[in-house]
Amino acid sequence: MRNMCGIVGYIGTKQALPILLEGLKRLEYRGYDSAGVALVSPDGSKIFTERAVGKVAELEKKFIENALEGVVGIGHTRWATHGVPKEENAHPHRDCKDEIAVVHNGIIENYQELKKDLIVRGHVFRSQTDTEVVAHLLEPASPSSASDRPSRDGPSQGGDESAELPLEKRLANILPKLVGTYGLAVVDKGDPKKIVVTRLGSPLVVGLNSDASVGAEFFIASDPSAFLAHTRDVLYLDDGEIVSLTPEGIQVFENGKRKEKKSQQIEWDIEKIEKQGYPHFMLKEMHEQPRVVEDAIRGRINIEEGLAHLGGLKDVEERLRKAEKLTIVGCGSAIHSGKVGEYMIEEYAGIPVECEYASEFRYRKPLIDEKTVVLAVSQSGETADTLAAVREAKRKGALALGMVNVVGSAIARETDAGVYNHAGPEIGVASTKAFISQLTVFALFTLFLGRQRQMSMVTGVRIAEELKSLPEKISRILETKDQIALLAKKYASSKSMLYIGRKYNAPIALEGSLKLKEISYIHAEGYPAGEMKHGPIALLDPSFPVVAIAPKDSVYEKMKSAIEETKARSAPIIAITTEGNTELETLADDVIYIPKTLEMLTPILSIIPLQLFSYYVAVEKSFDPDKPRNLAKAVTVE
Repeated sequence: MRNMCGIVGYIGTKQALPILLEGLKRLEYRGYDSAGVALVSPDGSKIFTERAVGKVAELEKKFIENALEGVVGIGHTRWATHGVPKEENAHPHRDCKDEIAVVHNGIIENYQELKKDLIVRGHVFRSQTDTEVVAHLLEPASPSSASDRPSRDGPSQGGDESAELPLEKRLANILPKLVGTYGLAVVDKGDPKKIVVTRLGSPLVVGLNSDASVGAEFFIASDPSAFLAHTRDVLYLDDGEIVSLTPEGIQVFENGKRKEKKSQQIEWDIEKIEKQGYPHFMLKEMHEQPRVVEDAIRGRINIEEGLAHLGGLKDVEERLRKAEKLTIVGCGSAIHSGKVGEYMIEEYAGIPVECEYASEFRYRKPLIDEKTVVLAVSQSGETADTLAAVREAKRKGALALGMVNVVGSAIARETDAGVYNHAGPEIGVASTKAFISQLTVFALFTLFLGRQRQMSMVTGVRIAEELKSLPEKISRILETKDQIALLAKKYASSKSMLYIGRKYNAPIALEGSLKLKEISYIHAEGYPAGEMKHGPIALLDPSFPVVAIAPKDSVYEKMKSAIEETKARSAPIIAITTEGNTELETLADDVIYIPKTLEMLTPILSIIPLQLFSYYVAVEKSFDPDKPRNLAKAVTVE
């Protein structure tokens, strides 16, 4: 299952409601089906909640005549995992007495057991969600039941804790009962000037703003984009930490003890997550790809000596030099980039490489040891399956590396070392620029490992020079978008499509088909072209278009044969090939040209027309490419 929910929170001197609604809108890209907010009344006597099914705009309509006041509040966008999308299942959730409000990302796997016990003890549930059990477990006991309560030194029973205990202590008491993953934010009428948050396997970040003109104010979110208009100073929570936020400041607890935690500053600002005139974030982010490659290689290549400098790997350089095997793990687009990396590293660095789905990695018995390197690839750095693979690798003594785009993310913190993508925030759910940055970083990593071993300086210089030339070549492909838009219009009514490629571009066939599936909902398959005769060719007929990725490289003649086999079955063909190669014009119905580059770097160019094609097909079909149905940016539960 996938966690597509979003959390926001605010405590300070301003009215919280506008800030919460603004934050929820900035989290809309994550995907959701309902939204809600809870605010503590100005006098602390009540917690107001409002919820709505649908977009944040539907929630906002409820405040046209009756805006809620309060300077302490939490909000949530929900994607249903337990209970259908109905108002009663939307967050925030309340306890029986309406004294507690909770928002939650993740899944409480043992909620049925907890719920059954709470019902026996008299609790009344108003939703079908797993989250509501948390509110009831936190519910203060009524005065009449004080004699039945356990002593403060005794075991916690959940739902019977003394109202005199501070909220953070009550939350700490119930966490051992919860099995699963969670990012939690809680407000309590009995402690009205406080928000308490915690996480386990689901991202949460605290924003800090101590501007004297507004007084101290704090923000919480599952993604910092929710509050970047207000501050770039953040604390990333680690699993198990509990943070108490009050107007006087924040306190961080771990295992019942206070701890010091330093803030970090986010490098990008709010302007980078605005559309800046583009109709969709996805199109904007595709046009950012020349800059993305520039940012990924900036300061990291020495062209004169053909070297890559990756500062994040400095402390493990010797272990990498002695490594005997590399295992790449990832999910979705990340594993496709990893498969390209597998070709690069084996060919140029001479290290055996396996690329595995992170979701399957820990359910088999991977043969890894202290001479194995496990490289986890994740745009968000919070992908639950990939994080679990990292932990499994470390348990078995492997060197765990990360390739992530989000500074301070869970994978960045838990790996031994790693490399940041520096792609900036990616709002569109279907990955484009983050995928390009992953391919670029894999090229840098290949150069780094290759020059440690047998790669010559001449080869290193050639790779470094070509990496530097890629931004201009990407820009040239983007200039052909109008031609690709026309092709999208031509093929948008297709029911199914097949994408084929070989060697470095076999994974790009997988990624191209994934993009089409994700945002246009057309059934698409990606296959290594050599597998055509082993089954998929049976599907081909005049209604089944085939996209053939065939640059002039070492397997071009093989791809040309596959295209001829396709033509013989009367399937329409879109070919992607190198500029100057005109011979496919007699075989294919349509041809898209990309600039010439090194074979190992062709995927960085060949994927871009496929991204554009998918985008324009979605637009032609009147779908929103930024928010594909049933999908989310960060998959933070298994």
